Amino acid sequence: MNKQIKTWLLSIGLAAGLALASNSFAAKPKEAAPAPAAAAPAAAAETTPAPVAAPAAAVAANAAEAQAGEDNPYGLSALWAQGDIVAKATLLILVLMSMGSWYVIVTKLVEQSKNMRFAKAVQDGFWTAGTLRQGADTLHEDSPFRFIAEKGLESATKHTGLLGAVDFNTWVTMSIQRAINNVQSRMQDGLAVLATVGSTGPFVGLFGTVWGIYNALVKIGMSGQASIDKVAGPVGESLIMTAIGLAVAVPAVLGYNWLVRRNKAVMEDVNAFGSDLHAVLLATPKK
Repeated sequence: MNKQIKTWLLSIGLAAGLALASNSFAAKPKEAAPAPAAAAPAAAAETTPAPVAAPAAAVAANAAEAQAGEDNPYGLSALWAQGDIVAKATLLILVLMSMGSWYVIVTKLVEQSKNMRFAKAVQDGFWTAGTLRQGADTLHEDSPFRFIAEKGLESATKHTGLLGAVDFNTWVTMSIQRAINNVQSRMQDGLAVLATVGSTGPFVGLFGTVWGIYNALVKIGMSGQASIDKVAGPVGESLIMTAIGLAVAVPAVLGYNWLVRRNKAVMEDVNAFGSDLHAVLLATPKK
């Protein structure tokens, strides 16, 4: 009986020991499990600044590019600062040519617009007047039509003396035609400037190009090597000169053709007015 009790007690003790051992082994993973979770935030904290650093690098790169653009050694400012006397003189000539051509374009455009208004005034008031004198007085003093009318009236009153030997029709025709030629000559003033700029502008720019290439070759010969830093400046100057020459010549050519076409439209009105005035003067020679 005592042996059985001892056996049961030993069995219960072994079972209790096994249970305690199993509990101790099972508790160890539960305590170690939070370690990776604690390490995860640390790793995240170490890797989080990486995306923030990327925009900072991009901003720095953009700032560097902007600084490089501001300090461009091959722009117009560098062309003037580093160019020699020949390059500067060529650039000044191109600038003066451009200013002259634009001045002519603007002034001739204003003049032609005024002449078109004067032509409309002739149709509205001149031919409805009682006499040629009254009709001429209705026109503006700067009107080319008034100038022609005044010359026609003057020819009718001065057909005396030696001029009286000339046929009246021939005399009036000559006087009106001279006035028309005078008006046409004044309307063509300045167009020669546009023609000159349009024809010579590209060649002036080409001269700047040739001079820039010459400087590039000189620098190559002096340095003994054809590196890009030795030739970039002079070649850049030559290309800029070519572009400026074209920018000066193209507006001059276009402006010349446009103004000539508008002059032709105005001269059609002037010639028609001269023909009508001639017919009226022949009908009333003493008026």
